Amino acid sequence: MAKTKQGNGLDMRVSAEKHVVNKHGSEPEVNGNAVPEDKPVDKPVDKYGFTGGAQQYSADSIVEIPIDVLRQREAKWLEMLNSWDKWMAKKHKKIKERCQKGIPPSLRGRAWLYLTGGKVKREQNKGKFQELDDQPGDPKWVDIIERDLHRQFPFHEMFSARGGHGQQDLFRVLKAYTLHRPEEGYCQAQAPVAAVLLMHMPAEDAFWVLVQICEKYLPGYYSKGLEAIQLDGEILRALSKKVSPVAYRHLENQNLGPILYMTEWFMCAFSRTLPWASVLRVWDMFLCEGVKILFRVALVLLKYTLGSQEKLKNCQGLYETMEQLKAIPPQYMQEGFLAHEIMELSVSERDIEKEHRSQLRLWKDGHGELHCKSPPRMHGARAVMAAEPPSRQDLKQRPTIIVESPLAFVPDEEKMADNQKSSVKRRFKQDKMIKEEGRVNPYLPSTEPSPLLTAHPEQGSTNSLSSTEHDTYL
Repeated sequence: MAKTKQGNGLDMRVSAEKHVVNKHGSEPEVNGNAVPEDKPVDKPVDKYGFTGGAQQYSADSIVEIPIDVLRQREAKWLEMLNSWDKWMAKKHKKIKERCQKGIPPSLRGRAWLYLTGGKVKREQNKGKFQELDDQPGDPKWVDIIERDLHRQFPFHEMFSARGGHGQQDLFRVLKAYTLHRPEEGYCQAQAPVAAVLLMHMPAEDAFWVLVQICEKYLPGYYSKGLEAIQLDGEILRALSKKVSPVAYRHLENQNLGPILYMTEWFMCAFSRTLPWASVLRVWDMFLCEGVKILFRVALVLLKYTLGSQEKLKNCQGLYETMEQLKAIPPQYMQEGFLAHEIMELSVSERDIEKEHRSQLRLWKDGHGELHCKSPPRMHGARAVMAAEPPSRQDLKQRPTIIVESPLAFVPDEEKMADNQKSSVKRRFKQDKMIKEEGRVNPYLPSTEPSPLLTAHPEQGSTNSLSSTEHDTYL
């Protein structure tokens, strides 16, 4: 699969991330599950594509939407996507509300592409992904990426087969990013993020959304030293003191720093933590409103897992507390409950930025200047669009899926004759009806033979019945 020889050696950051993502070492776990050795061949696939594992569909973890309501939401989203710049400028609040309700599954990929600004990036960098895809890549990163592929959602039908199309596309996206940002290279936590995107969109779109997440939503998260995630850990610590003082005091008494439990949550955007229905609802809100959603999710989980003396009875030590945070009670991760609590929690961009400035001053006092200078964080879709205003051309939907019309084929002589006879009969009836009624039909078709019925060389249709936003996912 790789286009270059495999290299040896691991970057120190990768080793550190293995400790972060797989906190307790030993055999690596994959999204909360041990790597399957013998997966059943004909195991039923749930509505999200999972055949097992922690993410598999559970009736208790999902909010079912009536089909008529879903169709209404789809129509509303199609209207928004067709005039995206106007809606973002004048009705952003309505977009936010609809993201909070959950984006319709058939349009989730297209909506994420627009929300993140990935659509604009793609249009402004035409051919860039293909150019990166054609390059061999740095052997060091290629080797590490290839070894990580089978660990990403192995119970999902898209990634279960070694060397299958899902793993191939995941490799392409991650390798392209190492070439796009060679100073950053590859971070293991990017793999599950890219995998989630690939479940909803083609490789090129997934690449540009990944770029936007890494550069706009979570800048510095995947850089050497992981300084940005450490700063956000301190922000979470300060916010937890206000939101859940009981949980805050317990974590402080156990000397359990946020970097030990929140790194995987934030760097993987909870894709390895929550039931899948909840993951998608969190991502819908996160890509619309920004990193404050990740903070809110973390604060809700801390509050309901460690937020009372009753809940702390089984968490007497550091190890027990860590185990509790790894096995959060399912009722607190259920889609409806979690989404409601996220929306109710009043933690704003202003709160996060205020705390960020405070923690940055403390960091400089204790560690000096940051080694990695990250660009400013964008708090959601509106901030991304304001920073890089798109042109109408960038947002224009471009057809890519070509469906040949049956009328494009040359009909045989017999079918042509039948068609012409039918056409003559229809016109005769129309003329007769009009004469009887004594009025002129302004919509009477021309007596000229239809150009579609005229024999012509066989050719494929150059029109598309769907947009570049890939209606194959509808």
